[in-house]
Amino acid sequence: MSATPLSKPQVLITDAADLDHTIALDLLSAAGIQAEYLNSRDRSEILAAARGCSGIILGYASLDAGMIAELPELKVVATMSAGFDMVDVRAAADAGITVCTVPSAATQDVATHAFAGMLALIRQIPRSQALTRAGDWTGTGLPVPPRPSNLVLGLVGFGRIAQYLAELAAPAFKEIIAYDPFTPAEFWPATVRQVGLDELIATSNVLSLHTPLTPNTENLIDATALAAMPDGSYLVNVSRGGLVDETALLAALDSGKLAGAMLDVLAQEPAPADHPLVAHPSAIVTPHTAYRSDASLREYIALPARNAIAVLRGAEPETPLRVAAAAH
Repeated sequence: MSATPLSKPQVLITDAADLDHTIALDLLSAAGIQAEYLNSRDRSEILAAARGCSGIILGYASLDAGMIAELPELKVVATMSAGFDMVDVRAAADAGITVCTVPSAATQDVATHAFAGMLALIRQIPRSQALTRAGDWTGTGLPVPPRPSNLVLGLVGFGRIAQYLAELAAPAFKEIIAYDPFTPAEFWPATVRQVGLDELIATSNVLSLHTPLTPNTENLIDATALAAMPDGSYLVNVSRGGLVDETALLAALDSGKLAGAMLDVLAQEPAPADHPLVAHPSAIVTPHTAYRSDASLREYIALPARNAIAVLRGAEPETPLRVAAAAH
């Protein structure tokens, strides 16, 4: 039997950006759950709208420990992303709130974006296009690109996205190596060699990041890591901007230590108009669009709605985040 809609929404949907929030509204309505959409990332506006709600479907807005403490009726937080750094998951777990993510809706799309980006860097495609638009058909001013078949591709993290990327890239690169202490042995194919992080950074001609942003991974790629990379190597980041020390990256590009960087994410989004990496000739910066496809855009909003429905019905959600409550 479906629940009787309440005058106060049971679920608040915030800041869906370019996702069609009406998909979630329709799914929740069909389940007998009243919901409303708030196009805001403002903390006070979200708090005011979420009071009394049992669920929040969260886009780029944040839900910190203080907000969680003021929302005692909250039972589920469903993010519209694989990442969950916008939620204080420890505070949520301690409050008995189920947090759900979207771990695999755009696996193929993000991996494809990373693969396309690294090939565009190596083959100097943006610079080549700029030359032809300027009337230069010689290309003699461009660095001579290496063959991917002579390069080592290194993956920081070996979850779903990195695994799919490895499948795409295996025929193109000399070797693929990866670092991930958490991925079980059965997920490591013969085409990917597992190594330590220091060896990965020192060996990879192309370094691609596929790990969540946590206190342990913030600025993982800093000046020390960049200095340890092979001369003339490339960096690809389709995960979270905070994984990279952008000041150190800019210095590595300016000095020629790195031949290029492809970034779908930056520490601040949208980036300031004068952000030096956006205009850098050795960088390709895309506007956090690696996840986009016709299929993924629907699933990114539909799955959070299904997760919220499941929790509010007392059922197991499809993609819960497993976080143990702290001992007291």
